[in-house]
Amino acid sequence: MPSRKKTSMFASAFCACVSSFVVICVALATPQWVSSEVRFSRTGSNVTVSLKYGLFSGTCEQFVEAGLQVSKTTFQVADALSSTRSRSLNVATIVVLVLALLSSLLSSGFTCTNAVSNPYQTFLGPAGVYAWNSVCGVLILIAMILFPVNVQANSLSEELAHGCSTSLQAHIGSKHNYGYSYWIMLLIIFLNTASLVIIYFYDHARYSKKKEQERPIENAPKDVILF
Repeated sequence: MPSRKKTSMFASAFCACVSSFVVICVALATPQWVSSEVRFSRTGSNVTVSLKYGLFSGTCEQFVEAGLQVSKTTFQVADALSSTRSRSLNVATIVVLVLALLSSLLSSGFTCTNAVSNPYQTFLGPAGVYAWNSVCGVLILIAMILFPVNVQANSLSEELAHGCSTSLQAHIGSKHNYGYSYWIMLLIIFLNTASLVIIYFYDHARYSKKKEQERPIENAPKDVILF
């Protein structure tokens, strides 16, 4: 059975890993990744299309120049995208987050295993927790880069706005604000880092204790050792 100190520290890391798993699920499910206002010219007036969307779905509203709301519709991101590059990056972001979800789940399993037992295999111990937490953090960072690249470089909002209305003409300008579904991924990175720090302190304390136990033998007189 593991010591009380090991159980408490790995249990704390387990809570951080489970929280990371939950937050990734929230980020995937909620359509509040970005809010965009895209302005287009139309015969006789200008139109502003207001969009709020995530990786799977979103809503859009149209406002004419005088501020009159024309319509509000719900759309599926995959169905509204016609550009191969935009669609590919959106799918890539989803795949990266799903992989992060799996790595977070594995990290939760490893920390739980160490909280209740002492596994003999090295990769099931702190080394495994380090690896899967690091993988999860890197994947989240990649997702945080891919999504803005898709919005800014591939004009994702403009393409979705065209799907909301067929009468839009020249694009005038766009404004983007990233929502909580995007920014909570920073919380995931923080939780992964917290889990790594907890396990590092446990591993460092265990190593220091092991060295202290070996020191009396190293410092003992040679005749005592021979005896």
